[in-house]
Amino acid sequence: MTSTLILPGLNGSDDGHWQRFWLKDDKESRLVEQDDWKSPKVEAWTDRLEEVLVQEGPAYIVAHSLGCLLAAKCADRPSARLIKGALLVAPCDLSTTERLHPGAIHFGRMPTRTLPFPTITVGSLNDIYMPLESLSLYSRLWKTQVRNLGPAGHINIESGFGRWTGGYELLSLLKMKAKARRNYELPPAQNAEALAEQAIKSGMSH
Repeated sequence: MTSTLILPGLNGSDDGHWQRFWLKDDKESRLVEQDDWKSPKVEAWTDRLEEVLVQEGPAYIVAHSLGCLLAAKCADRPSARLIKGALLVAPCDLSTTERLHPGAIHFGRMPTRTLPFPTITVGSLNDIYMPLESLSLYSRLWKTQVRNLGPAGHINIESGFGRWTGGYELLSLLKMKAKARRNYELPPAQNAEALAEQAIKSGMSH
């Protein structure tokens, strides 16, 4: 069963990109393939992600660049409950990306809702697609934990990221974070039952 969905950004992730190594190294991972990598349209990309989530069941997401925004766009959709957690690597700022790739991006507005699933966002000091002040702003809006890799560019092939083993460590950390959250945030009914059972046991011990 797939446990990790890989979400590339604009133009996909070419051979040599750390996401491609991830697919080779993790047999339980699957690429969310889009019909058009060169002219991303938010409706089509979101529909495809939701389709794969329904097929595969609950999964972790490992996203890069525009793929991070795709994951964030699911915050207010039913499919959000199928996302166990998301590692968001080098999210892009839409206005900046549209300026760098005029006419190619059709992704609406930047997502600003708090993300309902556990996340770790990985950024850098000199990403041309995400100014540092924008990264700070959206990380606060999304309420995500941020790991700054320093002057790491867009965390892609051009900035020297091939088989990025640090990413595997961050996914393990995300899974620990998600598990701790599930243990802490019991559903109300389940929590009430647990409290009732504890009260009964307490009464029997006196």
